[in-house]
Amino acid sequence: MGEKRAISRVVFSAKSVVVVCDTQERYFVDVKNVSPLGMGLKMPPETPDLVGKAIIIVAETLIMYADVIRQEKNKDGSYTVGINAKKFTDDVLEFLFDRLKFD
Repeated sequence: MGEKRAISRVVFSAKSVVVVCDTQERYFVDVKNVSPLGMGLKMPPETPDLVGKAIIIVAETLIMYADVIRQEKNKDGSYTVGINAKKFTDDVLEFLFDRLKFD
């Protein structure tokens, strides 16, 4: 019997920050859509190829740990990027909370 449910993305427009886990590089991006399994992002032209990289994205009230699965150049030089959510590991959560500053 085949799966009858579908997980579709919904429009979610938000200014966000992407942090590349292994290099700590940060990029300011626009989230275009979101699902429980991933997001669609628009990244600036100076963004390097991130396909296969693990990232953490902070988008308003969402924090997602993910792999970049595709990156396509747009006519304006920006990139449309697809990410696939990953489950947070204890190491990643410890890393995040060690660096968060609560005022």
